[in-house]
Amino acid sequence: MARPLRLPAGVAALLLLAVAFRAAAAPAVDVGVNWGSQLSHPLLPSSVVQMLKENGITKVKLFDADLWPVGALVDSGIEVMLGIPNDMLETMNSYGNAKDWVKENVTSYGDKLKIKYVAVGNEPFLKAYNGSFMKTTFPALKNIQKALNEAGVGGKVKATVPLNADVYVSPDNKPSSGAFRPDIEDLMKDMVKFLHDQGAPFVVNIYPFLSLYQSDDFPFEFAFIDGGKTIQDKGGISYSNVFDANYDTLVTALKKAGVPNLKVVVGEVGWPTDGDKNANIKLARRYYDGLLKKLAEKEGTPLRPGKMDVYMFGLFDEDMKSILPGNFERHWGIFTYDGKPKFPMDLTGHGNDKPLAAVPGVEYLPKQWCVFDDAAKEKSKLPGNIEYACASGDCTALGYGCSCNGLDEKSNISYAFNMYFQMQDQDVRACDFDGLAKITDKNASARGCVFPIQVISAAGRAPVAPAVAVFAALLMVLV
Repeated sequence: MARPLRLPAGVAALLLLAVAFRAAAAPAVDVGVNWGSQLSHPLLPSSVVQMLKENGITKVKLFDADLWPVGALVDSGIEVMLGIPNDMLETMNSYGNAKDWVKENVTSYGDKLKIKYVAVGNEPFLKAYNGSFMKTTFPALKNIQKALNEAGVGGKVKATVPLNADVYVSPDNKPSSGAFRPDIEDLMKDMVKFLHDQGAPFVVNIYPFLSLYQSDDFPFEFAFIDGGKTIQDKGGISYSNVFDANYDTLVTALKKAGVPNLKVVVGEVGWPTDGDKNANIKLARRYYDGLLKKLAEKEGTPLRPGKMDVYMFGLFDEDMKSILPGNFERHWGIFTYDGKPKFPMDLTGHGNDKPLAAVPGVEYLPKQWCVFDDAAKEKSKLPGNIEYACASGDCTALGYGCSCNGLDEKSNISYAFNMYFQMQDQDVRACDFDGLAKITDKNASARGCVFPIQVISAAGRAPVAPAVAVFAALLMVLV
């Protein structure tokens, strides 16, 4: 056997130092994540922030200004985009309310919270909203920015409005024909000029997956950054993927609106891992690998070459999200509901995929499952109970092409019953279903379908966050 090579201690130390320096100096992709809150069992925010830091994630976009996650981000050094939900837009049409919001959620933290943007609403001009927020969004945006300016933080904190890509159109599906939607064209022109004057960005949510989901005729490869199909545009410009084409359609619309150099931030982009035939881990990994490589190379798009500002959507699967758009809505996370990475990734974009750090300290309910009882007599009551379990639980993995599509009839029923049981914290009363179910300690997972055990909700076991405690004490004084 050959003797191992032994280096002098000084040389070995220098080599270790060089390796450490090389690792530290490796350029990281400046990519953010969307941290949603529509989970039945949220994880402890302080543990989530610890995970973000371990993975080198330096930017977070929130959908509200909840004191619990925001409190955990204090002193973290992580850049934050705070959100104002759509149902608060009308309230923010009062400048007094806007000033109060800025005071409570921005200036009260001083320099301890690294706030970069305030997201006023979330996709408020979606066609599905039938104009509900058309009159309240722009006034709310102006009031929040004015309040930020008057509070002396408007130079570093900018108000903006995250918008769905449906606010612009292209009649011939070419980026060079991009323009804002005719029904909101005047409003959008006024809004983007305001953003430009204030030094704020245009935030857009782009979803290549939805292009594929909404049309069977959409070219499959064109949905991916590394796709092979190309489309030709004017001036000899070609596009190899729908993300670039969509982005440049917006760039053209901004140019036509008179603000050709307005900064663009991609507020949401990602790929779901369940709930549809094209929503799976293999395709999600392919999409993110292509996206992160693109960001690392800072290639931009044909009309906007260079570095891009992007937030991945999203952080965790959210079992309380509406499934009206599709069952995939609950499966956008790059982490599972219990804070585990779904697939290896390289956030530096160099293709050296490895498992991300998981959320530490997650606690689970007991290892027990609610399953269909073969001995049950009232089987005629099954349809109603299955419908109830799925309406109140989460059966989105059971659809065609989904992760649990291969179950037999008995396991399908058990899956539905168990999901409801777990979401109800394994309450024994949640595993009755008119005598059709029973609790077992035998793992019910079958045919590659995981029957999950729910986590212990952090909302029920965490100490009150300092910011929350102070707020509560203040309320007591006022009362």
